[in-house]
Amino acid sequence: MSFSRDFRSSPFATGAQSATVDAGLRAYMLRVYNWMASGLLLTAVVAYMIAETSARSLFFHVQGYQVAPTGLGWLAMIAPLGFVMVMSFGVNRLSRATVQTLFWLFCAVMGASLSSILLLYTGVSVARVFLVTSATFGATSLWAYTTGANLVRFQSFLMMGLFGLVIAGLVNMFIGSPALYFIYSVVGVFLFIGLTAFDTQRIKVTYPQFAYYEGPEGAAKRSVYDALNLYLNFINLFQFMLQFMGTRNSNSE
Repeated sequence: MSFSRDFRSSPFATGAQSATVDAGLRAYMLRVYNWMASGLLLTAVVAYMIAETSARSLFFHVQGYQVAPTGLGWLAMIAPLGFVMVMSFGVNRLSRATVQTLFWLFCAVMGASLSSILLLYTGVSVARVFLVTSATFGATSLWAYTTGANLVRFQSFLMMGLFGLVIAGLVNMFIGSPALYFIYSVVGVFLFIGLTAFDTQRIKVTYPQFAYYEGPEGAAKRSVYDALNLYLNFINLFQFMLQFMGTRNSNSE
């Protein structure tokens, strides 16, 4: 089925059915945002606990403001990719409880991975960038939910941009060009704003279809996957904005 088709536009949908879909959609979106916000909170708590306690020595070698990951730190940085792959490939096989457990574990590991941010940047600037990211994300998601424009049609363009961004980042690891790094950061901000808008509208448009065919249990599981997509958009947007607006601790350049 096409993402652009809304169940409510079907000639078989009555006014009562349409109202039911609208109420269900609002409840579903609230569930998705609750999962996302809870995941971000867990990530923040874990990151703070590692960065501000002796546990940071398990993940990072810290000398002054110089920070280098330990073996466990590297594992924490790589592990989130594994969680995403397991959840993505197991979407039709994993139970609701397993998906929820993997989501919590993923958010906790992300907290360990991102704890270095609190060692490299001042706490005030991290808080400031987080608030700016939250406002940007919220405004973008609200606009995408209410706009009549078809954003889903940009899926291919956004996916190509994402692959290009990954390749550019890998290339600049070897080149080390400040100009390329700046362009990379600018593109990253706009790309994840675009992905936030796309994912918000995708969730809205596809909800009537999977709610009808998958039922409450399938919808509950899918809400975690949708929250994961929005969570990743937020985290990436936050990191790219931090590169522009963050204030590094002395000597951490």
